[in-house]
Amino acid sequence: MALQWFPGHMNKARREIKEVMPQMDVIIEVLDARVPYSSENPMVAQLRRDKPVIKIFNKADLADPVLTEQWMAYLEQQRGVKTLALDTDKSNHVHKISELCKKMVPHKVGNDKQIKAMIMGIPNVGKSTLINTMAKRIVAKTGNEPAVTKAQQRIKLEDGIMLYDTPGMLWPKLENEHYGFRLAAIAAIRDTVVNYEELGSYVSEYLLATYPERLSERYKLEQLPETDWEFMEAAGKKRGCVKGGGRVDLERFGAILINELRDGTLGGITLETPVMMEHEEAELQKKRDREEAAKLAKEEEKNQRRRRR
Repeated sequence: MALQWFPGHMNKARREIKEVMPQMDVIIEVLDARVPYSSENPMVAQLRRDKPVIKIFNKADLADPVLTEQWMAYLEQQRGVKTLALDTDKSNHVHKISELCKKMVPHKVGNDKQIKAMIMGIPNVGKSTLINTMAKRIVAKTGNEPAVTKAQQRIKLEDGIMLYDTPGMLWPKLENEHYGFRLAAIAAIRDTVVNYEELGSYVSEYLLATYPERLSERYKLEQLPETDWEFMEAAGKKRGCVKGGGRVDLERFGAILINELRDGTLGGITLETPVMMEHEEAELQKKRDREEAAKLAKEEEKNQRRRRR
């Protein structure tokens, strides 16, 4: 599924962020704990460069806790990176973000100094809700859909931190097709561009391999089918997703499956692992190398034709 979604306000936000980035002391990047790698925007790394970053694993209660720990340890191997997992109810632990900010830039603590922290993240990872919890008041508009925040704003916190909010940004081209599926699964991409039959098939294939017992229990299947389409047919019948002629409405069941994944009905699920990501990145690099080689060969062919004239 080739999903490209980059509204104009995101492009404008990127330019504005680039302008103010030199003034920032620390970056807070909000990730979705269910897809911590796919919800990392590569533009954040490009823009922040060597500035310290706190990666928030948001909605951790909807993710697999074992894989969340693996991901946090994996990302903290990177220089200047700290991580923190937060559940949907953040009130008990949100103060840890401010504590981490101070630890990462100790030279900006005390003597009426102010820490400038920019909070960033892709659409619909819960950034605005987190900001409201940190500010202890409603300062950011929230909504269960992407692209609610459309402009930068500054929020003064009680503990000497000035928080710079930014619109949720996706990157212009999702090179890895898996990113599109995973981001669509967590609603980081508008549902209007999603094919639920195709997305349901992708998620079913992954869940059959990694969380088969969840599928058996939730959809009352004594014998779990081996393929994604067979599973969707069987589970769709169980859930009454049947059209005229007894055919299963796979689009309808796909929507049910995705919504139950999103709201936690299927339990804590993470859609990617560090090993998976390393493999996908290696394959993506091979693809880039092949494309670059083809481009160079094409240019050389043109040059040879010119020399023969």
